[in-house]
Amino acid sequence: MLPTKKTIRRQFILDEAAKLFKEKGYGGTSMRDLAGNVGLEAASMYNYIKSKDEILELICSRIAGIYISQLHDIEHTQASYADKVKALIRLHIRLMVEEGPAVSVANHDWKYLPEPQLTAFKQARKDYEKGFAELIEKGMAAGEFQPLNVSVALFTILSAVRWVELWYRPGRGLSAEELEEDIITMLLQGLAK
Repeated sequence: MLPTKKTIRRQFILDEAAKLFKEKGYGGTSMRDLAGNVGLEAASMYNYIKSKDEILELICSRIAGIYISQLHDIEHTQASYADKVKALIRLHIRLMVEEGPAVSVANHDWKYLPEPQLTAFKQARKDYEKGFAELIEKGMAAGEFQPLNVSVALFTILSAVRWVELWYRPGRGLSAEELEEDIITMLLQGLAK
């Protein structure tokens, strides 16, 4: 089914909201700011979106949903644990490159979600981290990874890929694919030759 004009406009509003939230923060962005960015009167915004809270919820739940569904897909492949972890690292980088503002909002502004969405988002994040940690742990048990503290390994990987949202821009002399390869090499093989 083709998207309707209303659906297209709504997604445009969500995309512009993510950019504004990234730039000004959730608390620093008003519906009036957003309306100005999308070329609507503030009152007209409510034909597409109920509230600023709804915008935040839609952005955060969509990004969390992508991470969770990709984790489930990757878990059920027949790939090695190393390849599964590489696929998750690629997912993080690809999402930051392609959906940078929305990922930034999900990473930083989730704490402004109202209940019960806040609890649901925190649970989704915990489930994702648990699933990622299990892949690392199974990879260690299979002899594919060095025996390390699983939490240290997990949060080093997650922290290492988060800087991409701040640094990466097209035109920096590095393609998204080269960025993925360099980060995977650093995380899984280290700098030593």
